[in-house]
Amino acid sequence: MRQGVALPLHTLIWSCKDSHKAAVSDVNADPRILNGTELRLHMEDANCSVFLGSVEVFQVLDKNIVAIVGPQSSSIAHRISEIANGLQVPLISYAATDPSLSALQFPFFLRTTQSDAYQMAAMADLIDFYGWKEVIAVYVDDDYGRNGVYTLGDELEKKMSRISYKLTLPVQFNLSDITELLNKSKMLGPRVYVVHVDPDPRLRIFTVAKQLQMMTSSYVWLATDWLSTTIDSFSPTNRTSLTVLEGVVTLRQHIPQSNRKRAFISRWKKMQKEGLASSELNAYGLCAYDTVWAVAHSIENFINEYRNISFSFIDRLHDMKPSEIELGKLKVFDGGSLLRGKLLKTNMSGLTGQVQFNEDRNRVSGGYDVINIDQMTIRTVGFWTNYSGFSVSPPETLKGRRSSYSPLDYKLDNVTWPGGNTERPRGWEIASNEKPLRIGVPKRASFVEFVTELNDSHTVQGYCIDVFNEARKLVPYEIPYRFEPFGDGLSNPDYNELVKMVAENVFDAAVGDIAIVKNRTSIVDFSQPYATTGLVIVAPIDNSKSNAWVFLKPFTWEMWCATAAFFVMIAVVIWTLEHRVNKDFRGTPKRQLVTMFLFSFSTLFKKNQEDIVSPLGRLVMVVWLFLLMVITSSYTANLTSILTVQQLSSPITGIDSLIASNWPIGYQVGSFAYSYLTESLYIPRSRLVQLGSPEEYEKALRQGPYDGGVGAIIDELTYVELFLSRQTDFGIIGQTFTRSGWGFAFQRDSPLAIDMSTAILKLSESGELQKIHEKWFCKMGCPSEKNLESEPNQLHLISFWGLYLLCGIFTLTAFLIFLLRVVLQFVRYKKQQAVPPSPLSSSSSWSTRFSQSIHNFVDFIDEKEEAIKRMFIHGGNPQGQAT
Repeated sequence: MRQGVALPLHTLIWSCKDSHKAAVSDVNADPRILNGTELRLHMEDANCSVFLGSVEVFQVLDKNIVAIVGPQSSSIAHRISEIANGLQVPLISYAATDPSLSALQFPFFLRTTQSDAYQMAAMADLIDFYGWKEVIAVYVDDDYGRNGVYTLGDELEKKMSRISYKLTLPVQFNLSDITELLNKSKMLGPRVYVVHVDPDPRLRIFTVAKQLQMMTSSYVWLATDWLSTTIDSFSPTNRTSLTVLEGVVTLRQHIPQSNRKRAFISRWKKMQKEGLASSELNAYGLCAYDTVWAVAHSIENFINEYRNISFSFIDRLHDMKPSEIELGKLKVFDGGSLLRGKLLKTNMSGLTGQVQFNEDRNRVSGGYDVINIDQMTIRTVGFWTNYSGFSVSPPETLKGRRSSYSPLDYKLDNVTWPGGNTERPRGWEIASNEKPLRIGVPKRASFVEFVTELNDSHTVQGYCIDVFNEARKLVPYEIPYRFEPFGDGLSNPDYNELVKMVAENVFDAAVGDIAIVKNRTSIVDFSQPYATTGLVIVAPIDNSKSNAWVFLKPFTWEMWCATAAFFVMIAVVIWTLEHRVNKDFRGTPKRQLVTMFLFSFSTLFKKNQEDIVSPLGRLVMVVWLFLLMVITSSYTANLTSILTVQQLSSPITGIDSLIASNWPIGYQVGSFAYSYLTESLYIPRSRLVQLGSPEEYEKALRQGPYDGGVGAIIDELTYVELFLSRQTDFGIIGQTFTRSGWGFAFQRDSPLAIDMSTAILKLSESGELQKIHEKWFCKMGCPSEKNLESEPNQLHLISFWGLYLLCGIFTLTAFLIFLLRVVLQFVRYKKQQAVPPSPLSSSSSWSTRFSQSIHNFVDFIDEKEEAIKRMFIHGGNPQGQAT
């Protein structure tokens, strides 16, 4: 039984036609396959037309076709796949790479080439490998072009990159279409082009690009495998056209080297000499050859298993009226699903390597070669697969070496880029002399030291402008720019609106005292902060320091009482511990009382006339002196601060007390403070008073909350420092309660934001930022050095209770040890002095005996320690020996 295989062909790559003929000839010449059944080849040329391709497929499908090989065009494949589904004829394409040709929509569609979904993953990896974040896609407006670029966009998003602009060419584009499109793109920022069109032997896109001076060192040109297919098809005598491709990088389907491939290439050259092949061999030609063999093997397996090939008429088509295209003759291939199953089980070794299909009915990919055109030479600089990334070794040599690879392992040989450079191009141009960068600058009416325009002269100056200019000098390329003032100059502009205009492309960037806050970072990118700031509270203060009792302010009354109590306790305990052993603590009661308290208070000055003798006394003194050192140092520091720091005359101590006070609060016009106070702190808008200048600040604070003014002002620290440098009656209350910084705003994903951030860091490290700050704000002394903090809080007992507790424990423990020792000595003494009780003493009352014992115990304690020891040795009475 003889059956046919139809092959609608695209005529741009003629090698596929010759490959089909060679493959069919080899199949029919091999007696080991199809058991002598002849494989017939029916060729149709659709001439790239979807309409012609659809018509011609009907003209051959009435010939009992069991499989369709082709087409090369993805657009034609979409239409023919619908027909193949209806007639249940497997369609095996070797060149239709459109990723939207899915197995779910077209169950009878298979391909022996690699899907563009795989190729665009390789292209996205290549773009990410060189660090480019924005590209321009040039593509043809058909299924192949649109779906390929859409897939590239998805892959780039995974790499945090994007297609910034899409340049669409008509299907039948000409030189004028290309010229118009590329001319427009010269005004765009990105300089990385990804070209995804049909094979073009005339290389028209690159020819026009060279004429427009777009093949220079500032441009990057990447192409999908259409370009490698095109140049591989060039004859050796036609390689001079490669001059327009200098520096272009493209992908090529990777085909492993093998003896069979080398033998076929040699045979191909003979065919060329004999006139049997009209062009060079490319990847698609090899895939076409393997496709015919895969179909032949599957048909053989089908026949061997099922022994029959049958067709059925479609009733609805059979009943239609006759026409020139006799649809009624179309038949459904009864074994189409079974043959498709045999095709999906294909596992053969071909010219292109191992031929197998995955679950999506695409060929299991072998990766891509990365090739670079340098001086009319096609140079392979590396390879890519989805499991190993980029490598300078072929994929077949990497299998089994490692289980995983990271981007840090990626490697490619040096690439020659357009213009002959080997250094990686920047990939974008932020501006040109013809189109300078539009930089919005706030035209401030107050605090003009930061930034403003001078008298409508279009001259912009200020601290922020100087920082920008110095940072710009450190960016490694020229930035043509133009400052455009924003605001009327009568009041400070709305900074949120300025940032919004950057996001809406009214400005390319904004330079000024722009706070980096959450709602702004969601729409623009900011540079590294060049100034640290945050919101603070400004209120009136009292400068008066003349107070007769100011020396009592460092401690609270509880702290004073605790300290005094410990002085008394230490005096009593030390006297008790030293009285028996230290002659300095003996004498008349009046002298001992004076000694006791003088000793205690003299420890403040570290000049004690009396030495401590007893071990317990020394232990108590060590702990007491440590406590005394801590509290005296704290007292001295706090008193110094009180005598030198301005005192607040406002009851407000921080943001919480300000919110609770219900006083009017002032804020600077245009500042983010308004939105923060209303949206984050939920302060009613009716309490907020906008102020536009330092003069209004002063007036509102002096009037106060009850006379039409405000109780306090909330503003950024940098403005407040400048305001306070000229005022002495106001001060900052508490600490900064928000943290932020000033930066330059750029459009999202602008590469300039990264380069300016790097430049700002260099300025900071070199000290240049500080010098700029001193230039503008330190002519009469820096504001931050003049501003004084609010009165420190008094020192509370709770801050030292641990020390007091420790000292108290040691002191009482020493006292109890001494007391226990004395009691034991007294008991021993009483035993030695014991006498038989007389009748008279027996009749005395218990209270009399107890008072007598206490009196004796006190007298015993008053005795010298050495007298007690002599008494125990000689058994005498110590009383009367005390002095």
